[in-house]
Amino acid sequence: MSTTPAPEFPPSLQWINAPASSLHDQRGRVVALVFVNSASAWSWQRLRDLAQLHTRYPGRLQPLAVHVPRFDCERDPRYVLKQLRRQGIGFPIAHDGDWHAWQRFGVEAWPTVLLIDAHGMVRDRIVGLESMAELERPLAALCDALPTPSDEDMRPFVESSQEPRLPLRFPTGLAASAERLYVADSGHHRVLECNHAGRVLRQFGMGTADFLDGELENAAFRRPHGLALVRDVLYVADTGNHALRRIVLGSGRVETVLGNGRAGEPIPGRVADPRALALNQPMGVVATNTEIHLALAGDNRLWTYSLAHSTLECRAGSSRLGVRDAIGTMAAFAQPMALAAVQQMLYVCDGLGSAIRSVQLRNDTVQTLVGQSAWEFGDTDGPRERAHLQNPQAIALSAEAPVLWIADTGNSCLRSLRLGGGDLTTVPLPRKLHGPAGLAIFGGTLWIAETDAHAVLRFDIASGELDRVAIGE
Repeated sequence: MSTTPAPEFPPSLQWINAPASSLHDQRGRVVALVFVNSASAWSWQRLRDLAQLHTRYPGRLQPLAVHVPRFDCERDPRYVLKQLRRQGIGFPIAHDGDWHAWQRFGVEAWPTVLLIDAHGMVRDRIVGLESMAELERPLAALCDALPTPSDEDMRPFVESSQEPRLPLRFPTGLAASAERLYVADSGHHRVLECNHAGRVLRQFGMGTADFLDGELENAAFRRPHGLALVRDVLYVADTGNHALRRIVLGSGRVETVLGNGRAGEPIPGRVADPRALALNQPMGVVATNTEIHLALAGDNRLWTYSLAHSTLECRAGSSRLGVRDAIGTMAAFAQPMALAAVQQMLYVCDGLGSAIRSVQLRNDTVQTLVGQSAWEFGDTDGPRERAHLQNPQAIALSAEAPVLWIADTGNSCLRSLRLGGGDLTTVPLPRKLHGPAGLAIFGGTLWIAETDAHAVLRFDIASGELDRVAIGE
C-alpha cells in the first residue's frame, strides 16, 4: 500500500489502562495500532498475536489497541477493560466510544492492524485474521531497520489499576457433581477440583500458560474455558492452546485429545495424529461416553469427535458469521460460546448473535430459540420471538425441568428459558452480576462463574438465595 502520514488520535479517545498517549509520543519505534472489539474472538486472536510479537521485538514494537463498541454494554470502558483482560492483554488500550478514531483511520472491520513506522507513516494495513506470518513479515522488516533499543525503551509496560490478587482470576467454565465442583481458573491457566464449600482438593496445571501433558501440576493449560464431566473424565476446552484436553480424575493425568496448539481450520475425517490437528478457539464442550461436541468460537462451527472411531465431523455451521437456521453446514452461527445437551438435542449459546440455538443431532437441523440477527440485542423478557439477550456467554440445562439457564453477560444478569415454547425470563437476584461467563447445575443448585469479579456463586433455585463460594480461601 502507499505510505501516508498517520493521523493523530482524536481528543475523544479514552485510555483505560494507561496514561493518555499520542502517536507522536511513539516516534522512534514501530506501532502496531489494532482496532478490536472486546466480544470478538477474531479480535482476541489478533491481540494474542501482537502480544507474542511484542516479546520478539522488545523496545522496537509498541502495540496499541483501540476498542470500538458493538454492544451497548461495551460503552462502559470498565466493562471493556475486564473483557480484554480476560484475554491476558498487557499493553495500552484506548476506548473509542463514539467511533471517531475508527472513522479517522478509515477502519471498516474488526480486527484491523495498521503498521506505523518510526517516522509516523502508515506502512501497511492488515484486515481480518491473516496468518501470523502475513502479519509478522512487514512488521519484522520495520523493526529490524531500527537501532538497538535503549534501556528506557525496554522498560515493561505497567497497567494502571491492575486486577486484585485473589485466589481466582477470571474463572469461566464450571462442572458439578454430587460432591465436587470443577472450576476453569482461566486467568491462572489451571483447573481446580473443589468440594461444594470451596475447599481446593486438587489443582490441575502448574499455573503458567503453556501446553504440556502430564500429572497434576506438571501439566499446563492456556486460558482454559468450557468443562464437561463424564464419569471419571473431565474434558477441558483449552481455548488459548486451541485444543481439547481431558483430565483422568482417577490418576490426575492431563492428556491432549485434539489440537496442535495453533489456531487453524479443522480437517474432518479420521484423526490419525490428534496433536497434528488444528482447532480454532474451542470454548464450549459437552460429552458422552462415545462423543464429544465442541463449539469453536474462532470458526463459528460445531464439531463432533467420535471417541470410538477417532473421527472428526463438522456438525453444523458454514464458518460465516451469522444467525441462519438450516441443516448442517448450511446454517450459520455467530461465535458459539457454550453448549448443553439432552438426549438427541444440543443447545448452543451464540455470543455475537445474542441468541440461543438448538441442533437436532439426528438430522443436524439448526433452529433459533431466542435471537433475531447478529446485530439485534437487548434485555426484553417475554415470548421468544420478541425477547432479546445481549452477548450471552454460558448456558446450563436443568435435569429436573425443561429449563435452560443463561448467563446474559452483556446485561449482567441470569435469564431462564422454558423449553417447549416457554418465555424468556430474567431471574430475580439480590444484585447485578459482574460478567458471568460460566454455569453448572446439579440438583437444585446453579453454580455461576462471576468472571469479572473473580468469584464463583451458588444460587439455590428453590429459595432464590445467592451466596459466594469461598474457593481457595
